[in-house]
Amino acid sequence: MNQATRTARIPFWLRWLIPVVLVLGWVAIAGAGGPTFGRLDEVSSNDQASFLPAGAEATEAREWQQRFQDSGEVPAVVVLESGSALTPAQLGTAAALKTKLEDLQLGSAVVGPVPSQDRKAVQYIVSVAAAEPADAVAQLRHEVRAAAPDGTQTFVTGPAGLAADLTGAFAGIDGILLLVALAAVFVILLVVYRSLLLPFAVLLTSVFALCAAILLVFGMAKAGWIQLNGQSQGILSILVIGAATDYALLYVARFREALEHTANRTAAALTAWRASFAPILASGATVAIALLCLLFSDLNSNRALGPVAAAGIVCSLFAALTLLPAFAALLGRAAFWPFRPRLQPEEAREPELTTGLEGQRGLWRAVGTLVSRRPRAVWVASALLLIAASAGVLQLKANGVPQTAVILSASNAVDGQDALARHFDAGSGSPVVIVTNQRKSGEVLNAVKAADGVGAAYLLAEGSVPLTGVPGTPAGPAVRDGRVLLNATLDFAADSDAAEKAVAGMRETVKRADPDALVGGVTATALDTNTTAQRDLITIIPVVLAVILLILMVLLRSVLAPVLLVASVVLSYAAAMGVSAVVFNSVMGFPGADATVPLFGFVFLVALGVDYNIFLMSRVREESLKHGTRPGILRGLGVTGGVITSAGVVLAATFAALGVIPIMFLVQLAFIVAFGVLLDTVLVRSLLVPALAFDLGRRIWWPGKLSRDDAQEAMKAEGPAEAAVS
Repeated sequence: MNQATRTARIPFWLRWLIPVVLVLGWVAIAGAGGPTFGRLDEVSSNDQASFLPAGAEATEAREWQQRFQDSGEVPAVVVLESGSALTPAQLGTAAALKTKLEDLQLGSAVVGPVPSQDRKAVQYIVSVAAAEPADAVAQLRHEVRAAAPDGTQTFVTGPAGLAADLTGAFAGIDGILLLVALAAVFVILLVVYRSLLLPFAVLLTSVFALCAAILLVFGMAKAGWIQLNGQSQGILSILVIGAATDYALLYVARFREALEHTANRTAAALTAWRASFAPILASGATVAIALLCLLFSDLNSNRALGPVAAAGIVCSLFAALTLLPAFAALLGRAAFWPFRPRLQPEEAREPELTTGLEGQRGLWRAVGTLVSRRPRAVWVASALLLIAASAGVLQLKANGVPQTAVILSASNAVDGQDALARHFDAGSGSPVVIVTNQRKSGEVLNAVKAADGVGAAYLLAEGSVPLTGVPGTPAGPAVRDGRVLLNATLDFAADSDAAEKAVAGMRETVKRADPDALVGGVTATALDTNTTAQRDLITIIPVVLAVILLILMVLLRSVLAPVLLVASVVLSYAAAMGVSAVVFNSVMGFPGADATVPLFGFVFLVALGVDYNIFLMSRVREESLKHGTRPGILRGLGVTGGVITSAGVVLAATFAALGVIPIMFLVQLAFIVAFGVLLDTVLVRSLLVPALAFDLGRRIWWPGKLSRDDAQEAMKAEGPAEAAVS
């Protein structure tokens, strides 16, 4: 059948109607999802306690604590500090400030002023509504600055102040983050394609995928299925832009190949779709299912990220398999202008392979030559390099960091915590909360007072203000369902490692007096979060590996190849974490890392690392069915080298954009994933995996037919149609 006949037989609805309908459908999705982007704050929360599992002791204590409060409130600690002892006039002005703070009507009570022993500072405890701490803290700071005595510095800190500054670190950052990521991707696409039109088509695919993901996530959060926070929002944007662009790069590479074989743009778009459908679907499914394994986490924040990120991957996958092919069918060769692909002569379209290097040139021919000549030396040297880099893992300090270290930008609340520690009990304003049986309250109170690190402890009186750190008026104890509430102020900052150790010791002491007692509060919440995150690491990693292994076995119809691929990405992950630990400690000077950093790094790096190996090995298997394993390996490496490397650079650049958010967790995750993806792309996928596969030969496909039969027999057994989309 000649080319004209083939073109004539493609009906109008396939050439124009379906592509136009697909584009218009995605435009409608973007029109709905775009405005929703600015509404995510409506369903987002950054309250650390709300992400704890229901069974955590700090969560149970918090639930009891709410029974002692008329409304959900958190304390803001106002600190006035002077370089010398406050004068009587300054103290008088400070005393008058209380009335002004009460006039703001931000909460149920204002306690203070409480002067420090050195007479250089005073503090107030202001209860503010937990629902809008950022607005309340902004009002407090404005009023305090205006009315504070001359010669004093003012701070608003405590749980409310820190929460407000954390929210502020995310405020307005989504738009900046998206612009940085899109700009980085656009520049890379211009360099890769040297085309003006194609980068816009790919970026539109990514942006429309993000709009669809935002609609899904907003709906899930609105329905109460997930608890969304700022870090999940940032990760969603980056993940969707990076993943959609990666899938688009794979499709575009196949589309360019197809245009070299046919003059018809619709036929080329369909051929590219058939060839890229299986690897894109397998890749997207692998990443999405791996992310959904976070549902096994005991932390609500981790569980929420699983479906949020998985929704982003699914939307990226559908956009790459529907919208981008529609663009390709409509634009054809014009998409690559001014460097349009040329139609190749018939005899040059399916070269006869002897070595697998035929038709290749430049960098990837050199890499293929190196792999084919010294495969064992290449993969052994690559593995040893990764093992050496992994040694740095021993320096990783991922047992949590103080909340004051989380915010990397200037923070009035962080400075206020330092001022508190200089003049008051460091835990002032964030007391430890103990819930105990009324009959045992005296024994428990004595036990708390005797615990290490406790500066003061008292029984909450009826009518006093919970969670202030300041004793209430001498009245009868507040009793709820036979339980009473005790507060204890620590000698250490509430978010410090020393405070967490004090709380752990206090729990042991208190349990001896009352086995049913609960110890909660800000410090206990951080302690339980870190403990749960470390337990999640042990639970989720085996599940993710098992899921990825099973998917690879189905895709590649082999046992040995998937085992080796998973082992390679695990080794790559260990190397990335080792280098990251050295950078965090010695270059960036971070005090440690959040306990969830290793888990998130693992999920993203292993899932995305396997992603690129799927791109490579699915093409290697396709070529091996035609030409034999070793020529197929070199052919697959050569034809996917440029596209996979470009995809790795794109994903690394998009994740690096997370570094614009001044939150330590996201900066660390940005470096880990960006460096890890580049390491996996440049070393593991380009050298280690091809060299190891070449060294093993067709044994790599064990126990599949390709490990026993020659290429032609295996292809006949599977059928030409099935082999073409393997």
